[in-house]
Amino acid sequence: MITHLHAATIVVSDQDKAIDYFVNVLGFENTDDVPMGESMRWVTVAPKGAATRIALSLPGWYTKKPSLEMGINTAIAFAVDDMKSTYAELKKRGVNFKSEPEMMPWGKPGVWFLDPDNNEFFMAES
Repeated sequence: MITHLHAATIVVSDQDKAIDYFVNVLGFENTDDVPMGESMRWVTVAPKGAATRIALSLPGWYTKKPSLEMGINTAIAFAVDDMKSTYAELKKRGVNFKSEPEMMPWGKPGVWFLDPDNNEFFMAES
């Protein structure tokens, strides 16, 4: 039976640049970096201790479908314990937020941010 979501894929222009952003700016772990032939790598990152990973794919590696493009709303949402301190720390590290956190209809603060390839993510207090 299915136990958990393994990975969600985003498209990036440069895997090393994306690893640097997710690991050194967002504080994730580099969970996989495996060569797959001469011109492919399986690269994943994840928040520390998380079961679900984000696969960092170069354009066209998985599919030519428009749903896997760079610079889109990924529909990936991250949970944080303390929005105020997380937002302040990530902003200090250079994260490009679309606005300041705002109260969501369900009564918790949330905010959208962009990675260096303009992939959009959501962050909400849990």
